[in-house]
Amino acid sequence: MKTKIDEVLLLITIIERVPEKFLQHLEGTDGFYEVRVELGSSIFRIFCCFDEGKLVVLFNGFQKKTQKTPKAEIEKATKLKAEYFGQK
Repeated sequence: MKTKIDEVLLLITIIERVPEKFLQHLEGTDGFYEVRVELGSSIFRIFCCFDEGKLVVLFNGFQKKTQKTPKAEIEKATKLKAEYFGQK
């Protein structure tokens, strides 16, 4: 699984226009995106954001089991984002 995640992250860093299959803006959030990784029938999401327009900052990840993104995961990412930007 780590190899697949590494492949998707590399793709995000080298391609200017990343397909939504791999990176998608998370509607209704303050600048969060989802790194999307499919491994067999499992779907994983890693929340991230951009810092100064270019750096992808990774936060928490989880296995997506339903159509709706769990609120607790968004809240966790929001807290981690505040900590990250608070320490800069």
